[in-house]
Amino acid sequence: MAAPLADRIRPQTLDEVVGQKHILGEGKVLRRIIDSGKIPNMVFYGPSGIGKTTVASIIAQNSHMYLAKLNGTTASTADIKEIVAKLDTFDGMNGILLYLDEIQYFNKKQQQTLLEFIENGSITLIASTTENPYFYVYNAILSRSTVFEFKPVTKEEVEKAVERAFAILQEENKREIRCEQGVCQHIAMACGGDVRKAMNAAELSFLACDRGDEIVTVTLESAKELTQKSSLRYDKGGEEHYDILSAFQKSMRGSDTDAALHYLARLLEAGDLPSACRRLMVCACEDVGLAWPQVIPIVKAAVDAALMVGLPEGRIPLANAVVLVAQAPKSNSAYKALDKASEDIQKGRTGSIPRSLQNKHYDGDDVKNKGQFYEYPHAYPNHWVPQQYLPDVLKDTVYYEYGENKNEQAFKAYWDKIKNNQ
Repeated sequence: MAAPLADRIRPQTLDEVVGQKHILGEGKVLRRIIDSGKIPNMVFYGPSGIGKTTVASIIAQNSHMYLAKLNGTTASTADIKEIVAKLDTFDGMNGILLYLDEIQYFNKKQQQTLLEFIENGSITLIASTTENPYFYVYNAILSRSTVFEFKPVTKEEVEKAVERAFAILQEENKREIRCEQGVCQHIAMACGGDVRKAMNAAELSFLACDRGDEIVTVTLESAKELTQKSSLRYDKGGEEHYDILSAFQKSMRGSDTDAALHYLARLLEAGDLPSACRRLMVCACEDVGLAWPQVIPIVKAAVDAALMVGLPEGRIPLANAVVLVAQAPKSNSAYKALDKASEDIQKGRTGSIPRSLQNKHYDGDDVKNKGQFYEYPHAYPNHWVPQQYLPDVLKDTVYYEYGENKNEQAFKAYWDKIKNNQ
């Protein structure tokens, strides 16, 4: 079976690599390291399909080291030992470069198996991960490695790669390929910066054509069908998922309605209705809060409606709710007050509950002044009476401070008037 186009036309030199000019361009740090021939242990971090494996292969070729490849999702300790065994063979004469893909799936024991050989230089490790290595890779590996971030490739660079892909397909198949206007641009835009995905889309567009004629025509309609939703980089268990959710809430908190709608659309296009609903409810409570507390039941109703009808119709009530939350006045005064109270609890500042608030209605023989002495607020004017509610160790502690918004200032004026008249 023929290898995918992305593998058949994999770059053989650094100059052929699409993108990554920030680290591979002339004079850039990774380029200088590779040109020196002295390869350190490295971790390549970034989305899939943007050249991490390709660069590792080029490094191995230039350094004349034996290239071994493992994938963290399937490799075992036995696989590592098999690679180590090559150190005393002809293959490992110039050293071994181990390319370990998806290193975040290697457990601690597996990584420790590598450490001895990494430290003495008999194995050079190039590990790659789509996750943030500082969260997912053990410190023992990170402390012995240099981290390089690979970034999604720009649309303009991908478009050149797509044009090259069609040229190679034409050469391989001895057939003229004509692309309708906009085909290459659409594939480049839809791939989301993933060059491998763009190559696969180009090949599929060619294979889907009617090849009965001498000239093969790739239509824009076909390209659109084959790249539908392919621009979405979204793994519900991965870092990108949390980045989108974080951007979604921060955009609402920052009252940027357009950005909030953008991230909502990304969540919904990926089919992640529950996460969108959950973060929307959190934002209504945490970030709008007491500035406009009526927003909470309104958003809850929109979320209930969205979950009830599902997608695609559920996007309608959510769009209304997101615009409402983004445009609403903001206050986190209640949230901050709870944080202060929690901090006291965590420090052990609790104390006994005042006797007047306790649930028991009797006192032991050791209590001289018997009685609960609770004063019922509704029995007093304005339904309020001064009495101690906090434990003695926290008496007079202030957690909640009124926000500057109209709603909380109205509360403040109300209570100032009542309490000052006592």
